[in-house]
Amino acid sequence: MEHAEFKKYIDQNKDRFLTELFELLRIPSISSDSTKKEEIIQTAEYIKEKFEEAGVDNAEICETAGNPIVYAEKIIDPSLPTVLVYGHYDVQPVDPIELWDSPPFEPEIRDDKIYARGSADDKGQFYAHLKAFDAMSSLKSHYCNVKFMIEGEEEVGSENLGIFVTANKEKLAADVILISDTSMLSLEHPSITTGLKGLSYMEVEVTGPNRDLHSGTYGGAVGNPINILSKMIASLTDENNRITIPGFYDKVVELSEEDRIKIATAPFSEEEYKKELEVDALAGEVGYTALEQLGIRPTLDVNGIWGGYTGEGAKTVLPSKAHAKISMRLVPNQNSDEITKLFTNHFKSIAPPQVKVVVTAHHGGEPAVTPIDSIAYKAAENAYEEGWGKKPIPTRDGGSIPIVALFEKELGLNSILLGLGLDSDAIHSPNESFGVNNFLKGIETIILFHKHFALLKK
Repeated sequence: MEHAEFKKYIDQNKDRFLTELFELLRIPSISSDSTKKEEIIQTAEYIKEKFEEAGVDNAEICETAGNPIVYAEKIIDPSLPTVLVYGHYDVQPVDPIELWDSPPFEPEIRDDKIYARGSADDKGQFYAHLKAFDAMSSLKSHYCNVKFMIEGEEEVGSENLGIFVTANKEKLAADVILISDTSMLSLEHPSITTGLKGLSYMEVEVTGPNRDLHSGTYGGAVGNPINILSKMIASLTDENNRITIPGFYDKVVELSEEDRIKIATAPFSEEEYKKELEVDALAGEVGYTALEQLGIRPTLDVNGIWGGYTGEGAKTVLPSKAHAKISMRLVPNQNSDEITKLFTNHFKSIAPPQVKVVVTAHHGGEPAVTPIDSIAYKAAENAYEEGWGKKPIPTRDGGSIPIVALFEKELGLNSILLGLGLDSDAIHSPNESFGVNNFLKGIETIILFHKHFALLKK
């Protein structure tokens, strides 16, 4: 089948594809919100229905101890290679809601971008795979067997996915895993993510007095948990933005000068980056470029901090407790369990006697690197060259998809991270968006991957 036929089919059906995606985006499948269980089920059922309409052999909703996984497959010929597609249908919370320019679960197109929670992360991206399958089925031109595993807990750590994968290794057997849950450099400079950071996500609680106190009556004599927590957090990095936790860098491998030169070839304008974010200067570990800080260096960031009185007007309290959520993004060779222990021990050790500290680990995951000399990577490279007219640039991503390392360990498979979004899509933030062209061009690219993977596997 000529690629022009697929392009014609996608163009003829783009309104239907977008209408279906909008229906999916309207369902508030927020996995961290326990009140959204009904919506989670509704989302899984919608996806299963669309797989069935697209012509899979079978589609099923697989129950877990948490949110269900939607599994579907089409086995054309056991002698053909098999592509396993992973994605997730759960989305992040929408707070702060007042910063959205349009309701987060009422998708709309502005400036050729789809604005809605989950549009880029990850409903729009995984749905491109479903519609690529739709096109191949409708034109009766499948190149590979296809399996789909779409989960509903990625945004809360994929707690039950590992159990499902371990229990279903034969069901999930494949030649490669294809994931679209990352970004590319731009529509003008397509790229393939070849490395992901790991994650250690922590919550800390600092407690001082047994109740909130009057800040005038007790202030100065009793330790203020918010003040103390702020100082403790500030001490976690030094004046060069290097993390001060003992042992944190012990397993971090320094990249060679050759590798750093390769990273520097990616088109990146620091001035445009600052302008887009409306900041006057960038931060980061001294001695590394912004691209290196984003892709190859570990980081520590406070994701939330609270305590005391935050309502309207004034209430002069010395709070009993202060809290923070802290994430550490990890690079190859670092282990999330080890970093979690290092952080826990260190944070407790720096607490002054005026407070008690509780450290809770939420979830974590391991870093992953995809080899660029594999058949699967070459197939992705060829897909971009045919569809976009240019060779994609290999990049390292600062985000984390912990299941990539899990898939390699349990299924013995590398993942190709065929990211269709852009860094400017504002995932996890108000006004998340996904380009209409990214969606439609992504469908084309996925079909071309199947074609070239089948050719190279012959």
